[in-house]
Amino acid sequence: MPATEKPSVQITPFMARRRGLRVFVFFSTAVLLTGFVSLLFADLLWRTGWSTSRTVLLVLFIILFLLAAIGCVHGVFGFVARLLGDSRAITRLKEFRSQDISGTSTAIVFPVFNEDSGRVCEGLRATYESIERTGHLARFDFFILSDSTNPDKWIEEERRWCELTRDLNALGKIYYRRRVENEGKKSGNIRDFLNHWGRRYRYFICCDADSIMRGDTVVDLVRLMEAHPGVGLIQTVPALINAQSLFGRIQQFANRLYAPVFIAGLNFWAQGFGNYWGHNAIIRTEAFMQNCDLPQLPGRKPFGGQILSHDFVEAALMLKEGWQVWLAHDLEGSYEEAPQDLITNAQRDRRWCQGNLQHGMVLFARGLRSTSRIHLLMGIFGYLASPLWLLFMLTYVWIRLFWEYTNLSLIPAGSQIAWLQNIDPTAHAFLIFIICMSVLMLPKILALVDLSRDFKRQRAFGSLANATGGAVAETIFSTLHAPLQMLWHTQFVISNLLGTTVTWATQQRGADGTAWLYALRSQWWQMVTGVLWGGMIFWFDRAAFWWLAPVLAGMVLAVPLSVLTSRANLGGRARDAGLFLTPEETTPPIELISLHDRITMLEIKGGLAAKPVNSGIAAAVLDPYINAIHVSLLREKRMNPAYAETLAKLGVGTPQVRVLGETLLASGPEKLAPAERMLLLSDAEVMVWLHQQAWLRPAENLAAWWQPVIRQYAR
Repeated sequence: MPATEKPSVQITPFMARRRGLRVFVFFSTAVLLTGFVSLLFADLLWRTGWSTSRTVLLVLFIILFLLAAIGCVHGVFGFVARLLGDSRAITRLKEFRSQDISGTSTAIVFPVFNEDSGRVCEGLRATYESIERTGHLARFDFFILSDSTNPDKWIEEERRWCELTRDLNALGKIYYRRRVENEGKKSGNIRDFLNHWGRRYRYFICCDADSIMRGDTVVDLVRLMEAHPGVGLIQTVPALINAQSLFGRIQQFANRLYAPVFIAGLNFWAQGFGNYWGHNAIIRTEAFMQNCDLPQLPGRKPFGGQILSHDFVEAALMLKEGWQVWLAHDLEGSYEEAPQDLITNAQRDRRWCQGNLQHGMVLFARGLRSTSRIHLLMGIFGYLASPLWLLFMLTYVWIRLFWEYTNLSLIPAGSQIAWLQNIDPTAHAFLIFIICMSVLMLPKILALVDLSRDFKRQRAFGSLANATGGAVAETIFSTLHAPLQMLWHTQFVISNLLGTTVTWATQQRGADGTAWLYALRSQWWQMVTGVLWGGMIFWFDRAAFWWLAPVLAGMVLAVPLSVLTSRANLGGRARDAGLFLTPEETTPPIELISLHDRITMLEIKGGLAAKPVNSGIAAAVLDPYINAIHVSLLREKRMNPAYAETLAKLGVGTPQVRVLGETLLASGPEKLAPAERMLLLSDAEVMVWLHQQAWLRPAENLAAWWQPVIRQYAR
């Protein structure tokens, strides 16, 4: 591969103009709609007397309605594109399925950080076997890229990897690599892998720990890259799967029903200037290595330092250098899982919020394309919209309470718009409310209309009636959930502005359900906000109370809503009633059937049960099989000069590590700090010595902690 690779098909001025026309038409439609409704709103405010607070209210309304209008226009243009057939989808630009990929090499990478290694390996197995069925397995290698800092997770990952490799007879096809230092988090993990392995592969596909991809989809992605040498990245649209809780099933249903229309609208204007979502995408390796080395942002955290939401920026850097970035929105067979309850979902949003707000430091970077700036700006306002919405409602309440408190008379004036002169201000306000609701609801209605055109898809959702019932129920839930997201996002934005940064935590992917006490501790403030706010408005202004009742209801019901929607039994009842069904449930592909069967088998055998603390250390020391795997991987890592130097800096190979080993044997792992346990596990020679000493030393020379563990392994 050449040392410096440039796209063989550059983004030409003609391509940019053609795509620019689509951008102009798309966003002009949103702006014109916003201008029309904002004029109606300004006229309503004028009829009731102008003031500074009304100026603030109008500015906030314009911003918020523009964001809603952009979402609506995505739905409208996406519906039309699906209705007429968008010839500008990358899968339709040229024939690609006959493309020869025999000369290609692709790495499929799974970055993990203290994840459930059983689930990771079973997802990898399903993808591996699916690619094997295509007959193109020789063109792909698989990598588990660990950044785990938990000793037990580290050892479990090695054991699972070895068992998976043995089961699939995949030695030399599935690799495991754990970094010595996890600098740079996920993006640093990928960069470290590419620096050491990248030039062996023309492409790589980045997955999440819970990703699954069909073999045909993976092969099609490689064929698309081969057919379009000017493309640097193709992002698939992952479908949400395996939800058990009611909340998870609602999110999963909404994703499968609404996403096709919305994403088709996004592809309409983005074209080859698309975006990257961090996983389930194929990337041209050399182009990524040359152009996507992320800068450190100036200043202190949370806005300075490492870029957390790296994917948007990496796509922008690819586009900057002339590579195209596409969204393969009509390519099925890409899957991922999602949080199963409101609180876990909010915790994930907390990380994304800080990452997206950081994009404000990148927004005006020199050389970025205008489309990249639009993507970044939309990501920023995805979180800024919440505090703006809260400020809008507070301003509205302030205006209402001001009139009540001052006892000023309201003398309504006539409308300045001719066709509104004969209606009173209440009817005028109701008209604006109906338009706003229509803008929010129209994409959902169009998604149902789109579904009605395809009888096969209808059956995949149970029926059109089932899908319609699910959409109504999802809308009711979203109405209650939206004010909670507003409060959470506002809290996240304010905490970032005050300098609070997030920690890198493992995403919780289970469906255990939220306990009442935990929900109360986490969301009491949302309930109190709803009760106090609602009580105050009800006392001073009954009319305003009923306008805000849907928002207040979500706050007041925060805890029961969080707890009940986290329940898997309620999710099961909804499924039995035909609500929130998805194509992956009614007609599951073989990959998901295989994953489900393997996970069920592991659960029956107890393979997914929580392990005792320090069970990894016990296994690495006592189990000869696991000890041999662990030591072999450590010795292999030491052969790499770069890794060996880092290990030496950490103190591996020094007498201090043997002292820690003595402490482990004599006093047990509780006497060692987490960093000391990791250092101990990083020294191959000490691990061999520990294995010998633990089995040979008399019981009285070992800590009491070792006695039951040794008896267990002796059996």
